[in-house]
Amino acid sequence: MNINEPYKASFTREQFLFHEMRTVSQLMMENKSDEEIKKFVIDDNLFQYPTEKSVERMVRNCLKRLHLLDDIRLVSIIANGTSDSAKQVCLYAMMNQYRVINEFMTSVIGEKYRLRDFSFSKKDMNVFFSRLQEQSDVVASWSDSTIQKLKQVIVKMLVDTEYLDNTKSETLNTILIDFDLKNILIDKRDYAALSVFNYFEGE
Repeated sequence: MNINEPYKASFTREQFLFHEMRTVSQLMMENKSDEEIKKFVIDDNLFQYPTEKSVERMVRNCLKRLHLLDDIRLVSIIANGTSDSAKQVCLYAMMNQYRVINEFMTSVIGEKYRLRDFSFSKKDMNVFFSRLQEQSDVVASWSDSTIQKLKQVIVKMLVDTEYLDNTKSETLNTILIDFDLKNILIDKRDYAALSVFNYFEGE
């Protein structure tokens, strides 16, 4: 990911979107165009959202995430892989889209796995955001309520991806990276991302 990418807080609205990403990736694997996918999802209300506007916004977001992966092999894992494998790639897609997610997962979670430290607490989250606020005028300008919402979304994402058993858990689970995802990340030499999935060989 581009380290000059601006910090954005928009993932408070968009979140993890596993079901939606699975649906859109399956349509993408059928060689449908983005416009065909949008029409298909909206016409059949495949996301089961209450308004067409919200469906359209989310399908656009899913398409953006999938294109940012820039690798049809990764799209295929989301579309056809096991739930665990697909969730790992969905997490990687979020890391590619949002600088905050990328930096949190690599500097906090990846570093904890590197140190074999499986503790996780509010303090870890608070220290991370305090450091970001010191480093970035953009993050410093975010309201306390926005920061709080971001923390909640990140914790929910960690539960969705089974890093945590629940939102109150203070122990990180041991993650076993999907075999295909591991090889793709090694191909990309994306060692920071590999650390997020508790994989360190070959660095």
